Amino acid sequence: MTAPELPTEPSAAHTIGEYQHGYEEESRLRGFRSGCGFVTATWGLRCPRCGQLDLEEFALSGKGHVVAFTVQTVPADEFVNDAPYAYVLVELEEGGRISGWMPAIRAVTDLAIGDRVRWVPSYKPGVQFEKDGAGAGR
Repeated sequence: MTAPELPTEPSAAHTIGEYQHGYEEESRLRGFRSGCGFVTATWGLRCPRCGQLDLEEFALSGKGHVVAFTVQTVPADEFVNDAPYAYVLVELEEGGRISGWMPAIRAVTDLAIGDRVRWVPSYKPGVQFEKDGAGAGR
């Protein structure tokens, strides 16, 4: 009896490290779009909805609104001098959601669900956001 042949995974145009390097060091935030219309701001090899390979890569504006957040008071080592700060989940204008952090948020009263935010390139790790003064939710 022979083992069933496993499907081979597709290859990506770039690695997850190169994708992360794009927003951390090259000031580029990229998304992926599938033929079914699904949009994600997270690196991947195939569409999680329809399974399509060869996702279309495109530039994201980094603008969106907060759909969830929490204020971190016990930070990871990289953020020890920034605490407290908000860890946010942002729905982007182009579609898709991305998580990130906001250093200027010190208390839950400093931010609200629906507030407009924009991505800010930073030397710090991760995806950093700030409130977008034009059309803020509150």
